[in-house]
Amino acid sequence: MLKVGVVGASGYGGAELLRLVHAHPSMTLQVAMAGGHAGEQVGHHTPSLAAAYPDLRYSPTEPGDLAGCDLVFLALPHGESQRLVPVITSSVGTIVDLAADYRLAKAELYPTWYGEPHASPDLLARFVYGLPEINRDQLVGATLIAAAGCYPTAATLALRPLVDAGVVETTTPLVVDAASGTSGAGRAAKDHLHFAAVDEDFSAYGLLNHRHTPEMEQAIGSPVLFTPHLAPMVRGILATCYGRMAGKVTTAEVLTILREYYADSPFVLVTDEPPSTKSTAGTNVARVSARVDPRTGWVVALAALDNLVKGAAGQAIQCANLALGLDERAGLPIAGVFP
Repeated sequence: MLKVGVVGASGYGGAELLRLVHAHPSMTLQVAMAGGHAGEQVGHHTPSLAAAYPDLRYSPTEPGDLAGCDLVFLALPHGESQRLVPVITSSVGTIVDLAADYRLAKAELYPTWYGEPHASPDLLARFVYGLPEINRDQLVGATLIAAAGCYPTAATLALRPLVDAGVVETTTPLVVDAASGTSGAGRAAKDHLHFAAVDEDFSAYGLLNHRHTPEMEQAIGSPVLFTPHLAPMVRGILATCYGRMAGKVTTAEVLTILREYYADSPFVLVTDEPPSTKSTAGTNVARVSARVDPRTGWVVALAALDNLVKGAAGQAIQCANLALGLDERAGLPIAGVFP
């Protein structure tokens, strides 16, 4: 069994990691670190985990206590992994970072999009971008992995096959409109995420400068105009993406391109009907579809996923499975919850 450490275990992403690690046939939890909740019983803080971890308590974030772990997941706020990774790389096996600290290949992008210089730019080139559907071969045997973000995962799964096939223009920006549930903003209390603020509301934010933009452009291979939205739901992302037709193509042909691209991807389901967030809740499955509008000359590509599973913890475990020579599907749910 692989000895696993989870750092940032008290957040939404960390709690989801604990849930999925418990169900994994080849992983056993060694330590769950949460500096702000050190000493607190996990099942009291997150009751849904009480039966799985009846005696587990959060540990303080002490890098030395990770020594000997075969696999470490970092589910920390942006900026913290940059300072922790250099300290633990020599004492642990594989590291999977769920934050954006090592996703961008160019260090010079961090001050522009994240507001400060990168603290360990020398490590950027050693990290493999963790989106298995476009980077599966590079993930095999990797020891440093930057799991893809939730919005970039949805947009990339919808658009990358069409860019690679040359059916959409990339000389002008692709357009990505995506809506996320409130869990995408993290577990910390925030005024704009209170029930009274979110319920019966739908709002755009991060106009023109959302930090996931350069990650999308890097993963998709095209300039992107990205507008995120906050939806009154807990889980889920729906990305509706637009690209100008590069030549004559039909909806049937675009759907065939998507199906062939994802033929060997167990967690992408290409559907004729438009995808919905409810159909992905609790699963590591992304649902993808597309339409061609010959009247306007646009291709519309859509993707839905659970932002905490395929957009975060499930993605991280999928990457770890590939890196460590396990079945890519191990420990990951494909059947959702309904209603």
